[in-house]
Amino acid sequence: MQTRNGSCHCGNITFEFDTPVTGILECNCSICHRKGALWHAVGNEQFRIVSGEASLTTYQFGTHTAKHFFCSQCGTSTFSNPRIAPHMWVVNLRCVDDIDLAALPRQQFDGRNWEEAARQLMTNRQAQRTP
Repeated sequence: MQTRNGSCHCGNITFEFDTPVTGILECNCSICHRKGALWHAVGNEQFRIVSGEASLTTYQFGTHTAKHFFCSQCGTSTFSNPRIAPHMWVVNLRCVDDIDLAALPRQQFDGRNWEEAARQLMTNRQAQRTP
């Protein structure tokens, strides 16, 4: 499996993960829309902060469940623990090296209507796992 590498703009924060990137999750909630993040979900076992952990700053709002991490030096939003699965990570694919974002399919997540969108996403994922 290929290890993917990512970083903030100034290179202070670096991270890596070991999951195939086969699509993009694009959320239209108030923060994701404003920062232009394009997300990819990664489990704890496949995600590593390589450098700069002391320079990470966290932003939380609303339910204070999600943790949005960004570099305290350049302000780049690199990854988050999402509200829908706070025990996991989502990486901002705009911060990942050597990914052709235009070639990947996008799945829309209606974060402006979070409760219903989360219900639909979980229902769809369960249906995909059921033979």
